[in-house]
Amino acid sequence: MTKRTKKKKSNLYFTKVHEQAILDYCNTNCQRTKTHLYVTLLKPAFDEMVDKIVFTYKFTTLPNIEQLREECKVWLMTILDKFDPNKGHKAFSYFSVITKNWFIHKVKKQQRKNQREVDYDAAPKKYEEQYLATDDSWLKDQMHREFWKSFYEDMKNWEFQDMKENDERVYKAIMVLFESKEEIEIFNKKAIYLYLREITGLNTKQVVNSLNKFREYYYDFKQDWENGRI
Repeated sequence: MTKRTKKKKSNLYFTKVHEQAILDYCNTNCQRTKTHLYVTLLKPAFDEMVDKIVFTYKFTTLPNIEQLREECKVWLMTILDKFDPNKGHKAFSYFSVITKNWFIHKVKKQQRKNQREVDYDAAPKKYEEQYLATDDSWLKDQMHREFWKSFYEDMKNWEFQDMKENDERVYKAIMVLFESKEEIEIFNKKAIYLYLREITGLNTKQVVNSLNKFREYYYDFKQDWENGRI
């Protein structure tokens, strides 16, 4: 089985340099340093991130989207130093998720336009309190879902040449499991092996041998995800 063909990534606007810049920003009390980091590295990255999210998730349908894009970019600056790396989040994933949810909040508000209006000026503060609270389980869950959804889409685009029969069976079985995840009651390592054996007709050793080949692709994807290339 040959190595999967990886598509070249472009617009790598959020790199390890930007991740470090956010940490440096949060760890300094020097306003001059904060300003330099924000102007030279963080603002350009946030600007592109917001624009990409707006177009990717079709938030362009909002009637005042240009104004909202600018508001969101300013809002990100105001909450920048609230990022806590000790909670185990990568900065890119963290700010991507809260940006997406910020716009979802705006979409829901637009849908309630003909109903009783909520205070517009209080909305960003209300959102900040809701989603930047100490209990960040919502963020972990959201990031978990986003990761596996993206990985599944990536798997569907894998291209192999001369794949061995056992590898092809395991690959197709993995896709079946992803597509049937809502119907699987027991989701642990032992159960997964049993499912794979049942679907492929292979023994445990054969399944493991094929899975070991796929792990490289998983780690490839995970590294790209954590470094903001996906």
